[in-house]
Amino acid sequence: MKYFVTGTDTEIGKTTVTVGLVSAVVKAGFSCVGLKPVAAGQDFVGDTWINEDVLRLSQVCQPAIDTQLICSHQFRTPCAPKIAAELEGKVIDREVVLEQLNAAMDTAQYAFIEGVGGFNIPLSADWTTADLAVDLNCPVILVVGLRLGCVNHAVLTREAILSRGLKLAGWVANEVDPNFGFVDENVESLKGCLDVPCLGRVPFMSERPDQIGAGIFQLEYLLPR
Repeated sequence: MKYFVTGTDTEIGKTTVTVGLVSAVVKAGFSCVGLKPVAAGQDFVGDTWINEDVLRLSQVCQPAIDTQLICSHQFRTPCAPKIAAELEGKVIDREVVLEQLNAAMDTAQYAFIEGVGGFNIPLSADWTTADLAVDLNCPVILVVGLRLGCVNHAVLTREAILSRGLKLAGWVANEVDPNFGFVDENVESLKGCLDVPCLGRVPFMSERPDQIGAGIFQLEYLLPR
């Protein structure tokens, strides 16, 4: 079973949620991998350049898989992926992305494929992250960053997902702004507007974003009963 993880915007915790979901599914007794086929922005870690999100995902995959399968296209500059590719004289290859995703998904019972940025971000001249979701044809999990404007962003993203014939499996509330007021009220509003299960609510974690307890997620909506 595979799920596509998208978000209401960039920097709203897609990787943190994906890492948490993979960890929770593994703890529940299943093999599971977290994938991010396109990533922009690398750090020099050990003796190699690697994207931080890809590194975090590689640390929770069970079974362990090569980072090339986790991410087929990494770029050095932290910016929009199409621009990052152009800066290096490269093109994000749709066939390569899908081929490597399929190979990676075959290694485990479950896979969570993380998009980049928001739901509909250009990857090449004629291919976007929304197109990638359609190509994968799997249920979508929406990460909602709880901050001003989140309800509008979530509703618009939901409409974009459904308009492409995709299923919205559920959403995760991520507290990205410690100063955001009326959090509970916004969560309740989102529950009414999105009309799909809330899979969990992630508290603000500025120091240890990887430390999400498995109990945060309502896995009964994602795993076989």
